[in-house]
Amino acid sequence: MEEDPVLANLKILIIGESGVGKSSLLLRFTDDQFDPELAATIGVDFKVKVINIDGNKVKLAIWDTAGQERFRTLTPSYYRGGQGAILVYDVTSRESFQKIEDWLNELETYATNHDIKKILVGNKCDKEGERMVSREEGQKCARKYQMMFIESSAKTKEGVQTAFEELVEKIIQTPGLWETTSRSSIRVAGGEGGGQGESGSCAGYCSML
Repeated sequence: MEEDPVLANLKILIIGESGVGKSSLLLRFTDDQFDPELAATIGVDFKVKVINIDGNKVKLAIWDTAGQERFRTLTPSYYRGGQGAILVYDVTSRESFQKIEDWLNELETYATNHDIKKILVGNKCDKEGERMVSREEGQKCARKYQMMFIESSAKTKEGVQTAFEELVEKIIQTPGLWETTSRSSIRVAGGEGGGQGESGSCAGYCSML
């Protein structure tokens, strides 16, 4: 067991339609593996990973959920206390991209942290020949909803580590999100500093190649 103190324990959610590669992204990030035959998630799966951000140790509990309707009863407890959300679509599926707005609405409805940090991830960017959603469309959607944006491929590793690290860094820069967690993950922090850090929520990162 590592004895170094952990700066924060964070709950990260991965949401999006079934089949967009949520579990593959998680497996690539936590175990550096890729399984093309990975079965659909039934209910909820979660993995724990400790990472270093700016010299600080951060422990992540990453929750992966099934994208299917029939698991909707799990929703409120799944979202509770989450400080970060990774919204995933498949760049070869326009339908999965169009559903991002629905997922955002669900996040808005059930998240107990109303300043939860979000990153939009266009997965399967290795399938360039089958692309149905352009990078520009992804960037535009992210800007509209004040999210960070990156394209990734769980298969080739591209963008996977960066997506998680960028999100965690953004959370760490917002102490109100995680410092009170140990005392109460349900209590919503007061309004002070609400406008802080909102501008440039993309911080130029949206257009990063």
